[in-house]
Amino acid sequence: MTASADGRSPAGRRVVVLGGSGFLGRHLGAAFRQAGADVLTVSRTAPTQRHPTPGVRAAAMDLTGAGPERLATLLAEAGADLVVNAAGAVWGVTPEEMRRANADLVGDLVEAMAGLPGRPRLIQLGTVHEYGPGTVDRGTAESHPPAPVTPYGRVKLQAADRVLAAARSGALDGVVLRIANIIGPGTPPGSLLGGLAERVARLREAPDPDPVLELAPLRASRDFVDVRDVVDAVLAVAAAPADLVSGEVVNIGSGRAVPVRHAVERLIAHSGLALRLVEREADTARTDAEWQQLDIAKAARLLGWQPRRDLDSSLGALVATA
Repeated sequence: MTASADGRSPAGRRVVVLGGSGFLGRHLGAAFRQAGADVLTVSRTAPTQRHPTPGVRAAAMDLTGAGPERLATLLAEAGADLVVNAAGAVWGVTPEEMRRANADLVGDLVEAMAGLPGRPRLIQLGTVHEYGPGTVDRGTAESHPPAPVTPYGRVKLQAADRVLAAARSGALDGVVLRIANIIGPGTPPGSLLGGLAERVARLREAPDPDPVLELAPLRASRDFVDVRDVVDAVLAVAAAPADLVSGEVVNIGSGRAVPVRHAVERLIAHSGLALRLVEREADTARTDAEWQQLDIAKAARLLGWQPRRDLDSSLGALVATA
């Protein structure tokens, strides 16, 4: 069986999810398994019972230190038809660790996969941050020249460029998804909304008579997309014909920019707590884009994909699972 996808379902295919113990990786492993795929998830630490997924096999490997040969051996032994790269590092790491986990790993992965028989497909999960600042009241399309302004955006763009160069040269069947800010059930506490949901959960356990929520200035507008919608998009890419998607960048988001303050206020509303919101002074050293909104017309055209969950559905699920 090969992964030169021809529009078939994931059933019976051999899928390897790198970063499989992470937020998005866990959702992907479960969804591919539910769709009938033979799934192997790979992450740095040994599997635990904290997030068990019935029927999904798990392996431990330090992906950032593996190198092309070990990665090739892993994928060959798994008989991979499809590789989804959900590995990476965003929060709490040094710039060197961020580069190794996001850019260098993908370089090694591309080299490893280019020599495998059967031409398995690589789906690289990128980020809206690769684009840099957006234009207010307009969605950023895939044709927009990337100009990242954060270290994370820059290393993710390096990774995307490596996948695209290999795919467009014919060395690889590869696709890059540029994904908006992911929220929904299980959002990690390192993110703004995930951290807020965790604080809300703690306040529920130990109520405060005058709970104050102090945050950095909430001036930006962001494109938020539900993790379950992202999973649906990955499944759609997995089934798409190679001549339709290989070498392509496809945006995955809600297609709308939401003021971050509004998202925070809606999360507080879902919590049922009377939190008092206080904004700190602006950090002049921050370089985040103030406006992020993806144009998702290409995803609809190529994949027949559109997001199905709205912001309140995502925030409600986040609060419920924190």
